[in-house]
Amino acid sequence: MSGSNEPPADTGPVEDALGAALADTVRGTGASAGMLYLIEDAEPVLRMVALCGLPVAFTAPWQRLPLTAPVPVADAIRDDRLVRIASQDEMARRYPRAAAVLPYPFALTAVPLTGVRRPWGGLVLMWPATRPRPLTPRERDHITAIARRMARLLDDATRLPALPDQPRTFPVEAVRHPVQTGLAAADYLERLPEGALALDLEGRIVFATATAARLLGRSADRLLGTRPWQSLPWLDDPAYEDQYRTAVVSRAPLSFTALRPPDQPLTFHLYPDTSGISVRVVPGGERADAPPAPAAARPERAAPTGRLYQLVHLAAALTETVTVRDLVSLITHQILPAFGAQGLVLSSAEAGRLKITGYHGYPDDVIERLDALSLDTDLTPAGQVIASGTPAFFAHPAEMTANYPGAPRISGKQAWAFLPLIISGRPVGCCVLSYDHPHPFTADERAVLTSLSGLIAQALDRARLYDAQHRLVGELQRALLPRALPHLPGLDVAARYMPAGHGIEVGGDFFDLLRLDDTTAAAVIGDVEGHSVAAAALMGQVRIAVHAHATAGATPDEVLARTDRLLADLDSELLVSCLYAHLDLARHEVSFASAGHVPPLLRHTGLPGGILDVEPGPLLGIATGTRYPVTTAPLLPGTTLALYTDGLVELPGTDAGRTTADLARHLDGADGGDLDRLIDRLVRHTAATGRNADDITVLLLRARHGPDGQP
Repeated sequence: MSGSNEPPADTGPVEDALGAALADTVRGTGASAGMLYLIEDAEPVLRMVALCGLPVAFTAPWQRLPLTAPVPVADAIRDDRLVRIASQDEMARRYPRAAAVLPYPFALTAVPLTGVRRPWGGLVLMWPATRPRPLTPRERDHITAIARRMARLLDDATRLPALPDQPRTFPVEAVRHPVQTGLAAADYLERLPEGALALDLEGRIVFATATAARLLGRSADRLLGTRPWQSLPWLDDPAYEDQYRTAVVSRAPLSFTALRPPDQPLTFHLYPDTSGISVRVVPGGERADAPPAPAAARPERAAPTGRLYQLVHLAAALTETVTVRDLVSLITHQILPAFGAQGLVLSSAEAGRLKITGYHGYPDDVIERLDALSLDTDLTPAGQVIASGTPAFFAHPAEMTANYPGAPRISGKQAWAFLPLIISGRPVGCCVLSYDHPHPFTADERAVLTSLSGLIAQALDRARLYDAQHRLVGELQRALLPRALPHLPGLDVAARYMPAGHGIEVGGDFFDLLRLDDTTAAAVIGDVEGHSVAAAALMGQVRIAVHAHATAGATPDEVLARTDRLLADLDSELLVSCLYAHLDLARHEVSFASAGHVPPLLRHTGLPGGILDVEPGPLLGIATGTRYPVTTAPLLPGTTLALYTDGLVELPGTDAGRTTADLARHLDGADGGDLDRLIDRLVRHTAATGRNADDITVLLLRARHGPDGQP
């Protein structure tokens, strides 16, 4: 699946069927809102493709989410389970970042769309806070059945759905009374002494009585199609917009009092449902606890509440970026859309120059020209902005040309925001947001971007340090593992090491393949406890010990026993699992000794793959003095043998035994196939979503022919 800018009219039957299923689900479960996410193929990201019961603008902070994001729908997909959040308090405890952009009372359920071949995405349902009770078993079964039906739609689709830039909205039909005419209802409302308004879910006024117009001080024709906080200056306060948002999300009635200048308090009673909000406007009433300041004392324009929540989300997201690449991706996919920008240049200050560390929306030749400019350059304002520590905003090319005539010609952009990245007076770099068309920057945009620049500076500084440490760790890891596997006649081999998807610690996994003579070889794989420099050092010592004992002619059990004694002499507190395999290509057999390691997988030609029952001995480092049992199995031509570490099968929320058995079945069809591709298939099967939580090492061996080249 890939992104698409096609309008809704161009969508196909799969998109329509999924949207209709989503609307039916919201209606059938009594939910107030529903969201459908699909996984992008290009990267592990969730894209919201369909929406019911909420305005699209509300969902801006979570329209596109990494599969590793700490949100309920991502957890549901990763763990292949239903995730239930019963209240806002529970959301704040379990998912504080999500709660920051949904500070309303509600209940939520997320379920995965798991197909036959792959996970497709997830379904999210929200209920009003007035329904706090847990789901009944019948309701849970109903929701999971709906998710399975949606997954089948995707399994059977001849064309994968397009992923729109914004989700399509599908209405949830409300109960209507066709016998009662609209004219009679309007006459009824006009006779009441109070005013009546109707808002759609987007907050626009779609109906207003004459009494409401008189109380609000604006004619009905000037109110229709507008949002109250935009058309009425005295309601232009984020607190009032937030009341509307609370009603939409919580579906609970609420009321508030606002002061219409000069001295008329009005009480607004909001009654929401799936189609919109009915509003009673009553004169008089108690003054609000914290009445808004007079118009003259208020800022030029208050930031919309939606923007405020989006900024909370962006600030929280910036604290979680790890690498420079993560930071560039976050700015590209979340900050640029939030401010309507199309281009990004992120530079770090290094040795008196601006080194571009990431960009978006620029041709490569432009970036080459801008890269490594001196901090005192007069080609762009970047150096001056860093020196002064003051952001610079250019709404039109003419403003830029006045002092930097060459800048517009280089990039072709039409507006720019240059944000200095400063930490405690130390320049870190510069972040440039650019626009394809002239863009006047409002006061709140300038203030918000200035605040974000400090957070971006901290994120960039952390990310650069992480990347530097990660490079050092990677070099150490590569130095400790074999650079290449030896060529052995009659044996195809492939290996893969994948470090854990988080942290900068050195992994403890190791593997090796030793050519003992023309007809025998030794394969070894193991895992040192922990992720640290000490674990890496011990891993190197274990590899050397196994290599020395194996090449000296020791049997499999002797190799492990002698290595165990070495670890005892080293007095290390770390334990090591290890699987040693002695391959005799002339006799067509393999002998195993295991020190508490996960069992190997074996597949003979024409037979299904299975788990080889190898009797394990104690972990290395315990020094019990016991001998390690030896298990022998045939190694006929065409036999595929898989050695791996526990990171491949011990996954959160899954049973390791079932995962291992499942993995063995994926060896089917391995006859004569490329072993590297087989490793890809094995890894994708168990780590299909997000980053792996532990190191993964896989060593595959296939007996092709005898050492003399004959079958």
